[in-house]
Amino acid sequence: MKIIRTEDLRGTDREVVSPDGWTSVRWLLAKDGMGFSFHETTFPPGLEFDMWYKHHFEAVFCYQGEGTIVNRDTGEEFEIRPGTVYALDNHDRHTLKAKTEMKLVCSFNPPVTGREIHDEDGAYVPPED
Repeated sequence: MKIIRTEDLRGTDREVVSPDGWTSVRWLLAKDGMGFSFHETTFPPGLEFDMWYKHHFEAVFCYQGEGTIVNRDTGEEFEIRPGTVYALDNHDRHTLKAKTEMKLVCSFNPPVTGREIHDEDGAYVPPED
């Protein structure tokens, strides 16, 4: 059994502060052996960020804040608010736009290691070992 507290991860290598403005606390990573990773990501108000997880599937639950997600291939735009789940089940190219500060719980399959960075496409590229 694992017991993980967000406050214990602040300021460690499991808290990723992006130069783009978002912050992610990685509760579970590949090395935890669960078969998925599990994070809390915070988007500040006004942030618009392009992503495209070519190598991962992601499910996201919004529990605080409001914004929209745009499917960049179809142009469809969907409202995100507390209680909304979106699943990127087709490696969807998307833009997340935060109207207010958004708090999101995210799960990735395959799990991330915690050291990935977004490339020019917005995808996570595993680091060179």
